[in-house]
Amino acid sequence: MTELESLETAAEHERILREIESTDTACIGPTLRSVYDGEEHGRFMEKLEARIRNHDREIEKMCNFHYQGFVDSITELLKVRGEAQKLKNQVTDTNRKLQNEGKELIIAMEELKQCRLQQRNISATVDKLTLCLPVLEMYSKLREQMKSKRHYPALKTLEHLEHTYLPQVSHYRFCKIMVDNIPKLREEIKEVSMSDLKDFLESIRKHSDKIGETAMKQAQQQRNLDNIVSQHPRISGGKKSKREFCASSDLEVKNTSPMSEQDSGILDVEDEDEDEEVPGAQDLVDFSPVYRCLHIYSVLGARETFESYYRKQRRKQARLVLQPPSNMHETLDGYRKYFNQIVGFFVVEDHILHTTQGLVNRAYLDELWEMALSKTIAALRTHSSYCSDPSLVLDLKNLIVLFADTLQGYGFPVNQLFDMLLEIQDQYSETLLKKWSGVFRNILDSDNYSPIPVSNEELYKKIVGQFPFQDAELEKQPFPKKFPFSEFVPKVYNQIKEFIYACLKFSEDLHLSSTEVDDMIRKSTNLLLTRTLSNCLQNVIKRKNVGLTELVQIIINTTHLEKSCKFLEEFITNITNVLPETVHTTKLYGTTTFKDARHAAEEEIYTNLNQKIDQFLQLADYDWMAPEPGSRASDYLVDLIGFLRSTFAVFTHLPRSPLVSGLTRCPFSLQGKVAQTACMSACKHLSTSLLQLLLEAEVRQLTLGALQQFNLDVEECEQFARSGPVPGFQGDTLQLAFIDLRQV
Repeated sequence: MTELESLETAAEHERILREIESTDTACIGPTLRSVYDGEEHGRFMEKLEARIRNHDREIEKMCNFHYQGFVDSITELLKVRGEAQKLKNQVTDTNRKLQNEGKELIIAMEELKQCRLQQRNISATVDKLTLCLPVLEMYSKLREQMKSKRHYPALKTLEHLEHTYLPQVSHYRFCKIMVDNIPKLREEIKEVSMSDLKDFLESIRKHSDKIGETAMKQAQQQRNLDNIVSQHPRISGGKKSKREFCASSDLEVKNTSPMSEQDSGILDVEDEDEDEEVPGAQDLVDFSPVYRCLHIYSVLGARETFESYYRKQRRKQARLVLQPPSNMHETLDGYRKYFNQIVGFFVVEDHILHTTQGLVNRAYLDELWEMALSKTIAALRTHSSYCSDPSLVLDLKNLIVLFADTLQGYGFPVNQLFDMLLEIQDQYSETLLKKWSGVFRNILDSDNYSPIPVSNEELYKKIVGQFPFQDAELEKQPFPKKFPFSEFVPKVYNQIKEFIYACLKFSEDLHLSSTEVDDMIRKSTNLLLTRTLSNCLQNVIKRKNVGLTELVQIIINTTHLEKSCKFLEEFITNITNVLPETVHTTKLYGTTTFKDARHAAEEEIYTNLNQKIDQFLQLADYDWMAPEPGSRASDYLVDLIGFLRSTFAVFTHLPRSPLVSGLTRCPFSLQGKVAQTACMSACKHLSTSLLQLLLEAEVRQLTLGALQQFNLDVEECEQFARSGPVPGFQGDTLQLAFIDLRQV
């Protein structure tokens, strides 16, 4: 029984081994599982080991059998590799030799290819050039003819080229370009024929300032001649009129033989002396290029084109001429050159208008003049506004007048220029006011504010000659003596007259009536008095370091200047010949100006005195609880009364100035009146300030001794009022300033 089981087990193990040998590795799991599930897996392992040893022996036998063949094969392969390497080296050497030998052949073949290509190209080029050269030769001939200004042969050559030669080579691009350019070439021929005109236009553009300068010299000479004739009876004979002169010069131009087409522009003219005859502006210009070009275009049937081109170019030149340089306002020469160019431009156009038929017409010229007038006026308004020198503004005005007179002589309306001059007159007045503001400041700053001393008759007459002053009592006094006013009075008076003269200079040659000139001068003088001089006086009065003596002297000075206004009225009347009774005559406002300055000085005196009083009162230190009073008034009040006495004493030492000028005098002086008002104001201010000290909220109680001390101070003030620090008060008028304080 046991033997049977062992046989079955051995058979089963044999089956499993065969299955392991023949089964795929991935499916061997179940087979091995069956081995481990049985109880004889030890024996199975022995059988498996035995089977592995059998297979190893078989493998060893097989390897021993085939090993010699393997070794022989490896030996053969090594031999083959060596031979293959030799063969590779031979092939490489052969290829290198073949490449080196073939390079020269390739180069030769490329050169042969290029030569054959060039040969074909040359042959084709020769064929094409045979057709194109005549076309190019004709085109070159056309250019030469155009360059030499042979206009008619050039047109004929262009016609032959267009209809005979170009159709043969029309498929070439340059020929198509030529065909497209034929209309342009025709236009170019027209433009080339206009080269003389361009030279002429360029020349007159460059020399228009010389033409204008000559024309303005003529106008200046004519004006000088008119002035001489207006002063002396005219003798028979004389110069030609400007228009006659132009006509004669036009005739001379037309009769001259034609010049070469390259000659055009301005004839050389040397500068003439003032005493010699100034050549006519038209004599400086050769107009023959314009006449020739106009004739050529008329023959070609393109007169309208020529007229349009000429007018267009002249409009462009007009815009350039009318464009002022940015620094024109700096010097008078800048304005002069600007005007010369404008005059030169319109002198040429006026000549063309009268010597050709229709090249320019009156409507075209009027349009140009309107544009020029508006741009010129705008430029002058802009640049003249930068002028701060009255002399330059005055010179500019004279130059504008000459500019207007020159163009008016050629028939151009210039009323707007004279209207613009009235605007510049306002600016001139402003520059004068600025200049005189500095003059007045210098006079007021350099004045010593002391009455003018005179030691002899000569000096006395000199001052009286400078300023209209009459005082019978002063004349009777022996030398040395003093005028009541300081030096700035005659200086300011004379500067006002100089200002009036400066205003009068601007009104010359403006074609204004005497009434308009008078009105202009009076308005400017009023501005000088009410604004410039008034501001200068106010600045002096408001200065911090001005003293009471200076303020009193200013009051005296302004009073005398106020009385001199009637003499300024007479002065203006004499130079304008307009009676002051005329309805539209402007009155001078000097009286108001000097009154305002005088009142400001008086107020400044009162303010300064009150400030000084306040400074002294700040030193007051009352002991309201003092048991006994002092033996005298407080020290600060004694010092204050001393200051007031010395201050009002200064008024009495000033020269007495009557309240009215002339032989009649008032019983009291001007400074006496100011002193009375100042004294009353100071006493009232002192009384009010002391009362405020007594009634301050901090003073809650006071002793009889403190009140008696305060009473001593009040008595000191009343004593000052009774002493009459300023003469002229009636009775106890000054003491009434302290009545309220006494009652309290």
